[in-house]
Amino acid sequence: MTSNLQELIEQAFDNREMLQNSEVRDAIRQTIELLDKGQLRAAEPVLQEGAASHRWKVNEWVKKAVLLYFPICDMQTIEAGPFEYHDKIALKRNYAAQGVRVVPPATARYGAYLAPGVVMMPSYVNIGAYVDSGTMVDTWATVGSCAQIGRNVHLSGGVGIGGVLEPVQAAPVIIEDNCFIGSRCIVVEGAHIGTEAVLGANTVITGSTRIIDVSHSEPVYYNGYIPPRSVVIPGSYTKQFPAGEYSVSCALIIGQRKESTDKKTSLNAALRDFGVSV
Repeated sequence: MTSNLQELIEQAFDNREMLQNSEVRDAIRQTIELLDKGQLRAAEPVLQEGAASHRWKVNEWVKKAVLLYFPICDMQTIEAGPFEYHDKIALKRNYAAQGVRVVPPATARYGAYLAPGVVMMPSYVNIGAYVDSGTMVDTWATVGSCAQIGRNVHLSGGVGIGGVLEPVQAAPVIIEDNCFIGSRCIVVEGAHIGTEAVLGANTVITGSTRIIDVSHSEPVYYNGYIPPRSVVIPGSYTKQFPAGEYSVSCALIIGQRKESTDKKTSLNAALRDFGVSV
């Protein structure tokens, strides 16, 4: 079934005149419905035997379907209790049946998947995103389009998880299982946070952020990737510019979460072990 959807969407993406075809429009709507139900994903993990972290595959045709969904939708007024919206994309509905807790005025767009056990405090989840079971999207946190959030993740207050639709081959932000993302952290540009990692408050991870493991005798450098179980805080390093030397932001890996600590309690405890604020 999905192979036929993919074929039609690939063709329509290259030839927008095909959007006038009812079969193509139905294929786009079916794809978004599958995204909304979690039966399709914009990116998905590829299991690697013995690996601590997954390799991820981007499903470009699914992102193309999201991009094509906008032009086939009309602007509409959406009423939700005392709130009124004016947009092309409907809001998610039937949270009770899905086992999702949503605190007013949290908003998730149709086409975003929220697994049973997800809690949304007043926050926002965009179309194409995937949020797995047991995850807390805390107050004023945002989950961008096509971002992939694992199980039992805590996105603390004010966290910004970036979205990406174009270019279609670009990887979305990936937060793997059991991660703790501290208050006001920003994770964007396809950055990948490995399982059980902890980011201290105000840490910024972009595709080009210099990430330095300073927990050993010699620094180890990463770009756009935080290894599993890492405890990370914001830092800076000195860089030479034509006008002189200036401090540039980076992220510092200062250690790892202890194996002996329970996953739930260690989200906060891992930071306290290193004297870092949540």
